[in-house]
Amino acid sequence: MTIHPGGQNICGVSIGVLSLESYFPKPPGHIKNPSSLPFTTTYEILHGLTVQKLLADSSPKLLDPILSAAKRLEDQGVHAITGSCGFLAIFQKEIAAAVSVPVFVSSLIQVPLAYHMTNAPVGVITASAASLTDKHLEGVGAAHLPIVVQGLDDAPEFSAVILRGERTQMDLGKVTDELFAAADDMIERSPDIGAVVLECTDLPPYAHQLQARIKRPVFDIITLASMAHSVAHRHAFPGFI
Repeated sequence: MTIHPGGQNICGVSIGVLSLESYFPKPPGHIKNPSSLPFTTTYEILHGLTVQKLLADSSPKLLDPILSAAKRLEDQGVHAITGSCGFLAIFQKEIAAAVSVPVFVSSLIQVPLAYHMTNAPVGVITASAASLTDKHLEGVGAAHLPIVVQGLDDAPEFSAVILRGERTQMDLGKVTDELFAAADDMIERSPDIGAVVLECTDLPPYAHQLQARIKRPVFDIITLASMAHSVAHRHAFPGFI
């Protein structure tokens, strides 16, 4: 007989997500669209913390509600914690220190991995190049690596909806085209880029199309969360000797 300790209201949740408050569409492949994800998820909404607020003010005063949400996720029994915005990287170390489960709040954690896998500069496509600082990169151990940053600051559809919050409706086709244009510009500037990391959690839905276009490995929050899930829940291999 196997005795389990109990104490959880809901069981079987792999990844907990620290979720900024936003109401634009999240197509399949978005960390906040669990219908398409290859792991179970639960969410703690950081009420009042929007993309606009996080990008404008990443001061330590934001930490208390984030840490409280992370601890609630841990209490719910999640096996790892991620975030719904790559700019949470600035708080990666503090959040990881506050809980006892693995924490990976930003896809930027993969920048060192991408660099060591390719021995070439890493392209980082971010929601806002103007907002991505050395402190964000330091938070994930990527500050001294060769990276090429490409922002979507001037992409009309993306910036209007996601960066400025002017409306919740979004033309996904336009966002796709804007991502392609940004990637093309980045590769033209730096053709030696060996791999690309998508900082923004709103971009993974288009990653398969992007990879077909740029012919390079593409990392994002879903590739990272899938890996975290797999290492937290190892299974016996099929097959035979």
